[in-house]
Amino acid sequence: MRPDQHARTMLPIPDRTPPGPTTYDARDPDTSFRPIEPLLPPEGAPNVVVILLDDVGFGASSTFGGPCRTPTVERLAGGGLRFNRFHTTALCAPTRQALLTGRNHHSVGMGSITETATSAPGNSSLRPNTKAPLALTLRLNGYSTAQFGKCHEVPVWQSSPMGPFDAWPSGGGGFETFYGFIGGENNQWDPALYDGTTPVEPPATAEEGYHLTEDLVDHASAWVRQQKALMPDKPFFVYLAPGATHAPHHVPAEWIERYRGQFDDGWDAQRERTFRRQKELGVIPVDAELPARHDEIPAWDDMPDDLKPVLARQMEVYAAFLEHTDHHVGRFVDTLEDVGVLEDTLVFYIVGDNGASAEGTVNGAFNEMANFNGMAALETPEFMRSKLDDFGSPDSYNHYAVGWAWAMNSPLQWTKQVASHWGGTRNGTVVHWPRRITDGGGLRSQFSHVVDVAPTVLEAAGIPEPTMVNGVLQSPVEGTSMLYAFDDAEAPERHDLQYFEMFGNRGIYHRGWSAVTKHRTPWDMVGGDLVAFDDDTWELYDGAADFSQARDLAAEHPEMLAGLQRLWLIEAARYGVLPLDDRTAERLVPEIAGRPTLIHGDSQLFFPGMGRLSENSVVSVKNKSFSVTAEVEVPAAGAGGVLIAQGGRFGGWSVHATGGRLTFTYNVLGIHRYDVVADEPVPAGTHQLRAELAYDGGGLGKGGDVTLFHDGAAVGHGRVKATQPLVFSADETTDVGRESGTCVSDAYDARTSRFTGRIAWVQLDVGKDDHDHYISPAERLRVAMAQQ
Repeated sequence: MRPDQHARTMLPIPDRTPPGPTTYDARDPDTSFRPIEPLLPPEGAPNVVVILLDDVGFGASSTFGGPCRTPTVERLAGGGLRFNRFHTTALCAPTRQALLTGRNHHSVGMGSITETATSAPGNSSLRPNTKAPLALTLRLNGYSTAQFGKCHEVPVWQSSPMGPFDAWPSGGGGFETFYGFIGGENNQWDPALYDGTTPVEPPATAEEGYHLTEDLVDHASAWVRQQKALMPDKPFFVYLAPGATHAPHHVPAEWIERYRGQFDDGWDAQRERTFRRQKELGVIPVDAELPARHDEIPAWDDMPDDLKPVLARQMEVYAAFLEHTDHHVGRFVDTLEDVGVLEDTLVFYIVGDNGASAEGTVNGAFNEMANFNGMAALETPEFMRSKLDDFGSPDSYNHYAVGWAWAMNSPLQWTKQVASHWGGTRNGTVVHWPRRITDGGGLRSQFSHVVDVAPTVLEAAGIPEPTMVNGVLQSPVEGTSMLYAFDDAEAPERHDLQYFEMFGNRGIYHRGWSAVTKHRTPWDMVGGDLVAFDDDTWELYDGAADFSQARDLAAEHPEMLAGLQRLWLIEAARYGVLPLDDRTAERLVPEIAGRPTLIHGDSQLFFPGMGRLSENSVVSVKNKSFSVTAEVEVPAAGAGGVLIAQGGRFGGWSVHATGGRLTFTYNVLGIHRYDVVADEPVPAGTHQLRAELAYDGGGLGKGGDVTLFHDGAAVGHGRVKATQPLVFSADETTDVGRESGTCVSDAYDARTSRFTGRIAWVQLDVGKDDHDHYISPAERLRVAMAQQ
């Protein structure tokens, strides 16, 4: 093997002028230069693929004993290794930042999701430049790099089309190519997509057969084919993170039919069935126990009989969603095989970025945003039954019930967000690399964590951990390479100390033992009584004899528990976990959380063509009076289309013209729509149009009176009975002059939403509850400039 000539600990690798004589004439026989060679990693470096699914519990996939068929995971496991003690952080963005950097999530500012970032360093959502991402290290060592799918690591105040793009995958993230979405979740039928940093629309509609997972795999497969056709000697790093199976659970109806009737006996029976299957497969020890159901999780038999068909349907949709996702991941694996690189590709297939999600309430949700707004009671059993056949369709934004999440984490306790117990943090993982792994179909039970992926990849590629990147001294990687376990199932584990924390739920693992405390319940997102941190009850488990944390030994070994509690505190101080912060909904408000905001003050000016503005890129209109003023030029044929719209079908508001008349629509969760329509059409010519909502006050989510104006004259009045208090959408955006994605009003669709006239400007003002017409500051500026 040729020795590597590069000093790879300093990145970019410094250019070095080769020694030798300099001649005067290029024709001189002594003129000689070394040929220019493209930068490549050390000889033998493999291609690397990391596949990361979303919100899949340990007991969901068939590979690890679950009811959801995952033949691609099984295929890779048959030629690779199953890791049954691989761990994540209990939440998506923290897991992803830890994966991509090899550092603990608080070390890289991602103590929770970006939407709840605070000014505390461990929760700021800002990755320090002393902790360069893996993709950048690989790219600067000669890898081709590409990401497809979900990116939830961009601070919310940097998520607008103007960036800055330091935290975007193809900005400062190290990926040369990015195709996917920014944020925690997306509508699988009608996603808000980016190609690099440029907003793009889906290439087709749901009616035309579009689905996001299929689109992502199409792009990833095309990229690999092109990369190997043009750069066959250069290895690649592909990060495929489809965003499935995070809610909303969207999947074609024919896939749902494959599971019809399979979950009619409920989650208790399914959990026990999975537990038996896991022992048969050998993915859990034969002496593992199934912990009892917690009182906060309802028994299937206690659920209303008339709701059970809806609950069963929720699980049918989820199982279909996971199988559909795995099928399309399989198409990508087929591409690797077709181009002849699968044998020399290190594949991590991580089946979930945390445990199964219990954020869908005890009844599940047709629109999960209801619970995020503290309005789950709007989705009554009668309403849910009326939507039975629509679950999973483009008309839904659905999630399954808490009981299903609990069952999908079998045999472990608790769920996503609960970082204390393995149900929130243990995810089945498969590693496939035929050139290195000889024990095909083997099982590995060494403790491992998502921070271990980056050092494993670096060791496999023969690339040293960099000490300096872009002139910045780097802090050490905090994970441990898993490569040692590839060769020896009995090798002593090397990652023997790991803290866990999320929203006050916390735990510590050390040399087989774990001490844990659950502080808050994941589906109680608004309100809820919390005890003081010091009053939390800690539990103690011996992992050597208790795989599922079924036997609490705290009373038997109080000294061991005290020692582990002290060790948790030491690790928490070391990695920036403190101060503990158990707030959730409050942290959605930037002023409370202490993070920056893109927009300051109580007024925002928009111009036509602006769009794809995330919720954090727009001044908040929630729980307050607000007005929209626009100067427009209306053609003789009359006004039509959208002036400005925020949100979409599952919650939001829009000011638009329908049938020539100015209209204000407020859509509460897709359940209630309130339309206020002007009494007369907008005349042709130049006019100032205005809609005001005078908020009732007296609490969150109240209603208000709406008044519409043409040139200062009131032309319409109406009433909005309720509003959304916390969030409109996780994926829909604000658009001016049209509406992308799904539409707030059913009076138009994305194709007919474009305004028919000309818009000069639109201004959004908040906090005003009078109906006096006024000329906005933008109009004053226009008039002043015209008079000069």
